[in-house]
Amino acid sequence: MSIPNEALQKLVQEIETQAITAQREINVVKAALASKQRDIRMLELTSTEVKHLSGNTKVYEGVGKMFMFAPIDGVQKRLNSETAELKSNISSLNKKLHYLETTHKNSRQHIDQIFKSGGR
Repeated sequence: MSIPNEALQKLVQEIETQAITAQREINVVKAALASKQRDIRMLELTSTEVKHLSGNTKVYEGVGKMFMFAPIDGVQKRLNSETAELKSNISSLNKKLHYLETTHKNSRQHIDQIFKSGGR
């Protein structure tokens, strides 16, 4: 039993659209991953620098256009919580990336399979 050309063409077009969408989303997720990894590196560097400060050193955090005094312990806690949140985000982005890569791969395989079978 063969599939009519119009239906086959529509099916290939839908699968191709799905593959293109997945590829675009893969690029967006990879850019987000790179950004979040860069943020983690900056937070870890800042955390390391803050750890090396003596206990009586005054630390200031930027708030809008001004700086406010913050205790070293508070700054360290904020840095650690932001780092943990970013690592959680990276984990979820990696899962999304895996899903999108699988979707793209499967779409390409389906298109190849349709062309190899000749629409049967």
